[in-house]
Amino acid sequence: MVKVRDLMTAGAVTAGPDDSIRDALEKMHTGRFRRIPVVDRGKVVGIITDRDIRQALNSPMLFHERSYDDYVLNELKVGGSMTSDPLTVDPDTGIADAAQLMENRKIGGLPVVDDGVLVGIITISDLMNYLIRRLEEDRL
Repeated sequence: MVKVRDLMTAGAVTAGPDDSIRDALEKMHTGRFRRIPVVDRGKVVGIITDRDIRQALNSPMLFHERSYDDYVLNELKVGGSMTSDPLTVDPDTGIADAAQLMENRKIGGLPVVDDGVLVGIITISDLMNYLIRRLEEDRL
């Protein structure tokens, strides 16, 4: 059985709850991620997605004046926009179970936690890439 540990991205890029939205956005942009786990004192406390950031930036607090928008990007904190206490899986979870959990909850990724410590993240993209490889193998 293929497990989460076989497909996950180890050493996931993270943010802290006190990081600015700008910092999280830059990490996402640089790594081409749509979500990053939020870690505080070694524990996963949330997950922030590009959607969470878009919602924060559509806040009525933004006046779409560059200097003020820059101020807001620097002042809004990840902790205020993240999803707290996200669903997680452990590395030995089967990929079918992880995929079913993501589908049922309509989420695109799950932090992978082992003994309370973040060890990676598994996403819909990881599962799709695996499926594509398997389908290509079947054609050979």
